[in-house]
Amino acid sequence: MSDDPALQPFIYEGLYPAEDKKSAIDSFVDVARRAAKQVHDTVESGRKPGMPLSVLSNVAREAPLASLLIAFLLGASIARRR
Repeated sequence: MSDDPALQPFIYEGLYPAEDKKSAIDSFVDVARRAAKQVHDTVESGRKPGMPLSVLSNVAREAPLASLLIAFLLGASIARRR
């Protein structure tokens, strides 16, 4: 057969039998990896100084244990009444 491209048969996408197809599992793994990376990037951006996760972690780190216990008991007593 000649190397001339004009003489080569047309190969349409998806019709070439030797073409590797992604399996459903490989597609799912790719989607799961992209979703995990997006969640990781979102959490990392939330941990920057001044962002909500950073503020929440600082408050939790600095709060005295006694005040956390009082808040928990107060919440439990209110929830029990309803």
